[in-house]
Amino acid sequence: MRNEWFSLLISTNDDWTGLVLRAALGLVLFPHTVQKLFGWFDGPGIPGEINLMTSKIGLPLALAYLAITVECGGTLLLLLGCFTRLAAFALFVQFVVIIRLVHYRNGFFMNWFAKMERGKEGFEYHLLVLGLCTAIILEGGGKFSVDLLLSRMPDH
Repeated sequence: MRNEWFSLLISTNDDWTGLVLRAALGLVLFPHTVQKLFGWFDGPGIPGEINLMTSKIGLPLALAYLAITVECGGTLLLLLGCFTRLAAFALFVQFVVIIRLVHYRNGFFMNWFAKMERGKEGFEYHLLVLGLCTAIILEGGGKFSVDLLLSRMPDH
């Protein structure tokens, strides 16, 4: 018998909404993920990101690694539609923490016109991520998701 929590975690329907939501968020987060992991797109790579999180933001080393794992792993899970609700929830929590620790003090707006120092951004982008995560938590992975495949498997 399939566990009720597992069934709830993977439950989704076969519609386009979940796919569109997770693809939009996953594709926006993907470049940030590869910046952190591999240093692509002028990113810092893991050592640089760990240094930023521990020295400038003040996170303990374990939390810095956890943050990278959540963002990168959550993005991959979203793109695959695997444990989509869990990934969206983890990303939601992470972005609340990001807003609180880093971006809240910079105000609402992104630094579109370079009026602030480079790297200082408000939290408007992060609110969009929170909105997408909330919709994904409610909707599930949708069409072409691993969750949909798992939910259709017999539960003996």
